[in-house]
Order: sequence, then C-alpha cells, then structure tokens
Amino acid sequence: MEKSALIAMSGGVDSSVAALLMLREGHRCAGGTMLLHGGAEGDIGDAASVCARLGIEHRVFNLSREFDELVVKSFVAAYEAGLTPNPCVECNRKLKFPMMLAKARQLGLENIATGHYAKIERDPVSGRWLLKKAESSEKDQTYVLYSLSQDVLAHTVFPLGSLKKSEVRDIAESEGLLNARKRDSQDICFIPGGDYGVFMESYTGKTYEPGDYLSADGAILGRHRGAVRYTLGQRRGLGIAMGERVFVTGKDMEKNTVTIGSEKELMRREAIVGGLNFISIPELYEPIRVEAKARYSQNMKPALLSPLPGGRASLLFDEPQRAMTPGQAAVFYDGDAVVGGGTIEEVR
Repeated sequence: MEKSALIAMSGGVDSSVAALLMLREGHRCAGGTMLLHGGAEGDIGDAASVCARLGIEHRVFNLSREFDELVVKSFVAAYEAGLTPNPCVECNRKLKFPMMLAKARQLGLENIATGHYAKIERDPVSGRWLLKKAESSEKDQTYVLYSLSQDVLAHTVFPLGSLKKSEVRDIAESEGLLNARKRDSQDICFIPGGDYGVFMESYTGKTYEPGDYLSADGAILGRHRGAVRYTLGQRRGLGIAMGERVFVTGKDMEKNTVTIGSEKELMRREAIVGGLNFISIPELYEPIRVEAKARYSQNMKPALLSPLPGGRASLLFDEPQRAMTPGQAAVFYDGDAVVGGGTIEEVR
C-alpha cells in the first residue's frame, strides 16, 4: 500500500526537513501551510519555495477565522481572568493537528507529518499509541503535544524525533534549502514582539488601567501597569525597587491588584489539574507515580497523580515547585513516555 502524508509546512527549517525525510522514505507527499494570522506571508513564501525545490504540491489553508475563534479569543479571555495560558497547547489541541488531519483525508492522504521533536510508537501490549520524548532533550516538544488523541497519534509522523537541531540544519544545507539557517521564532506566533499587553489592548480596544502593588499583608507598595500584564513568578519589568529580589506572587483581577513578595512565597507542592487527556493509559483509575512538568522549561520532577471527582486530578510533587501557575499545562511522564496532561486550575 502506498504511504502518503500531508506535511505541515511552517516555512521553517524543521518542517522543511520533515518533508525531505518523508520523501526519502518513499511517502507520496504534499505540503500544507496554515494561514492563521496576518504577517505570515514570508513564511508562506518560504514554505512554497521549499515545496517547489522538493517537487511536491503546496497548498495554503486559510484558517485565520478558526484560529481567532479557538485560540486567540480564549488566550485573551484567560489572561483577563488572571490565568497564564499556553496558546501553543490550545492550537495543537483544537486546530493544528485535527484540522491538518482532516485536510489530509480530504486530499486522499493517509497521514500528517510535522517538524516537532518527539516520537510516536505503538505499545504492543495495550495497542495504544504512545507519545515519547525526542532523543534531543533540549528540543523535546512533548509538553505542548500532550493533548493529541489516539486517532491523531495513529496518523501522525514526527520525522525529527531522533535528530538534533544541528543535524536538521546540516541536512537542510546539504539539500540546498533556502531556510537552512533561518532563525527559530521564540515568540507567540500572533504576538511577534512578545508584548501581549499591547496586543490585547489592540485586539480588545480596552485600556488596562494601573493599580496597586500589594505586600502579602495588604500594604500598598507602589503602582503597576494593569494586573493583566503580569504573571505569577515574574521578576523583571516590575518597575519597583524593594532592596531585594521580589516576584509576582498573586493577582486579584477584580480589584486590579498585584501582590509581590519573596521567592519562597511562590513555592507550592500541589496542582489541581483539569481538561485531562491521557495517552499511555485510557483513564486514571487510581493514584500512580509519575514524573511531571508544570511549565515548558521545567525539568521533570517526581509526583503522585491521583484522580479527583469531576474528571480532575491532584498532582502532588514530592518537593515544592516554583510558581506553578493556573492556566499553564501540567504534563505527566512514565520514563520517556507521556502518560497525559491537563491544565492547572489551582495550586495549593
């Protein structure tokens, strides 16, 4: 049976090399670029050029309306509610993977492939599709992929899972791809400057008013630029001199106050996690030992994961963790396999 795949082409080097490797492995391929927001014309052009160089069809899917509805609006609403969302997780869950797979099926293609650094394997015992960490730990992206369903995993290929970034660039250069040395984007894709406060004011037409900085006991310490602009654990950009290192330790969105204090006030052991998706297991029936991450840049730490009523779970770390933040993802691991993950709803 012919192998075929729609390659999610972002215009970057990773997805370009993913397409190249799929072709080398004998897949019939087409490239697909999702138009999600303004300012992506350059990336679309790069993706089209790579597809032409590889001799495959390139299509552009205008999903800007869906992206705004499913990702941007929920991002803004979460920040206005005092949360710190991860839009990449939401985009993967609601848009990128399910919609690219739907497009692939419309085109008569069996699978999708992306330039993510992760691996997919099938468990011969349970028959479940497993999401596993990339061999290059510094590039591993399983944290933002925990929400993928079994159907999506069964029809997704990650060709870069065993490669280092330097190897990917070398492959692109040897093939003469124009984006071999293209710089990786570090920003949220729809906020290229990284200032989400400015973006949100432009998007909503609102002005987020200044308010009071408070100490833990409620004393007024100074003025901030609007509570929506601050995240738990933030130290830089506070604009207040306290004679010691201070951090955002809490926010009250109704009162528009931001509490600041010492780093020890950020330490918590337990996160209550909702919106759960499990990968290596069908459901959480009883407490299990896991290693877990409560933010993308965190190292995995041992914890006890226990089911709670209402489809939620308690993630109790063995040691206190810094700045676990409602709105962020918590992802659970068993060795290099993702058990599952969800959204932090509260910390204790």
